[in-house]
Amino acid sequence: MENHLLVYQDKYQINNIYCEDCVKFMDNLSDDFVDLTVTSPPYDDLRNYNGYEFDCNSIAKQLYRITKKGGIVVWVVGDRINKGNKTLTSFKQAIAFQEIGFNVHDTMIYKKKNTPFMRSNAYTNCFEFMFVFSKGTPKTFNPIKEKTVRSGMEMLVHNKKADGINKKILGKLNEEKTKTNIWEYAVGLGGTTNDKIAFNHPAVFPEKLAQDHILSWSNEGDLVFDPMCGSGTTCKMAYLNNREFLGCDISQEYINIAQERLNMYMNNKQLSILQ
Repeated sequence: MENHLLVYQDKYQINNIYCEDCVKFMDNLSDDFVDLTVTSPPYDDLRNYNGYEFDCNSIAKQLYRITKKGGIVVWVVGDRINKGNKTLTSFKQAIAFQEIGFNVHDTMIYKKKNTPFMRSNAYTNCFEFMFVFSKGTPKTFNPIKEKTVRSGMEMLVHNKKADGINKKILGKLNEEKTKTNIWEYAVGLGGTTNDKIAFNHPAVFPEKLAQDHILSWSNEGDLVFDPMCGSGTTCKMAYLNNREFLGCDISQEYINIAQERLNMYMNNKQLSILQ
């Protein structure tokens, strides 16, 4: 981890963000450099990101090169509905990552608790995909736990065979279990973040979402990267959870928002994280 504490090629410094095209930015990073990437690309023109576009294949190739063996890329993405037809951009991008060499380690769901978008002839869409791409077998997994409904000693089904007869044996139910791969978050002020300035960006994902992935797929001291850092959520949560961070974005306006958010916390780390 020594290189995380040094200026890289006298140009980039860890725990900072830069205004630059992410493909060109990553081209200056060495192979096997990043432990975890958490990002959300500007997909399907659902938001106006100052008119900027991105090249998914080029980004995926660079991410594969700079990700350490066993490292993870979390790719948060959704689909546009065009005249009643979903684009499936999300899956096209997942297949592109897979063809480049990543494993699709998991396809997770980010469910929004309070989405306002209604459809007249279909159920309300309230989710995005969180693809978890791994470079080989993940080297880190710190599962988030939640309490079980029941715990303690109970007669449990044991060794059920083809006759369908339930045979039970006294066993112990665990007090907690690993969360499912559907994660639910409130959105908007107080849900996504308490930082009002963040909403000057058109699409902010929840701080808790970034934090949960950072805690799951990295350890303290690891390097967390966001190549399209926008309002700086991933970088902020990496810092508050004792990880190194590095971010870039092609928009100077968004970099200014991210830098202002980070400055509030990097000088006052005891400020609260959303629970």
